Amino acid sequence: MQSFGKNVLLSTEPKKIKKVLLSSNQNDSKIIDYLKKNNIHYERLNSQAFLKYNNLNHQGVIIIRDDYDYCQLDELLTEDFLVILDHLEDPHNFGAIIRTCEAAGIKGIIIPKDRSVTVNETVMKTSVGTTEYVKIAKVTNLVDTIKKLQKENYFIYGSAMNGQDFNTLSFPTKKVLVIGNEGKGMSSLVQKNCDEILKIPMKGKVNSLNASVSAALLIYKMEGY
Repeated sequence: MQSFGKNVLLSTEPKKIKKVLLSSNQNDSKIIDYLKKNNIHYERLNSQAFLKYNNLNHQGVIIIRDDYDYCQLDELLTEDFLVILDHLEDPHNFGAIIRTCEAAGIKGIIIPKDRSVTVNETVMKTSVGTTEYVKIAKVTNLVDTIKKLQKENYFIYGSAMNGQDFNTLSFPTKKVLVIGNEGKGMSSLVQKNCDEILKIPMKGKVNSLNASVSAALLIYKMEGY
C-alpha cells in the first residue's frame, strides 16, 4: 500500500514502512532525521518520476507500507464509545471521521466488510495519519454487530433527519453512534435496531450535512465537549 505526505509519514509506525520515496527537492530536515533515526530505507526520485502523483498532494513524500491491519470486534469492547459507519462510500468522509474520532479520544470504528469504503491511500492522507491511533474492525453483518453490542450494554444511537433533537438528550457512558451512507443514510434494518435516533436541528434552508460534519457534531456533543 502507498500513502502520502509528511504528517502521514511521521505518524506511521516505522516497522510498518517498507521504504519511502522522496522527491529530489524534498529537503525537510525533520523528515530526513526521522528516516535516518528509524533506519527507514529511502530513495530519491526526480520530478519527472513524481508527475503521476501530482494530484495526491504528496508533499514530496511517498510511503510504501504494509496494508492496514484491521482489528477484531472483540478488541473494541473495552471502549466506552464506538462509531459504526453504515456503508459509507467516500474515502474523504471516512478519513475525516477517523481524524475526528482520534481528536475526541474515540479509539474504535466499525465498518461492514462489503459495499463500504476501506482504509486506502486517500483515507490515510485525509486522516492525517490518525489511522495509526484508531482501531477499525470489519464485520460481516451490522445488525448482528449492533445486537452483540447491546448485549454488552452499549446504547445504540442512529443519526437521521426523523430523529430527536440531540440537544434534548443526555448520553450514557457506554454508547455507539451510527452514521449512515452519504446518499441513502442508514439502512432500514440498521435504523430499526438502534435504541434511539438523533437529529441535528437545521435552522437554514439546507436539510442535511456532509456525513463527516454530522459525525463530528454528534461525537463532540455525545462526549460532552
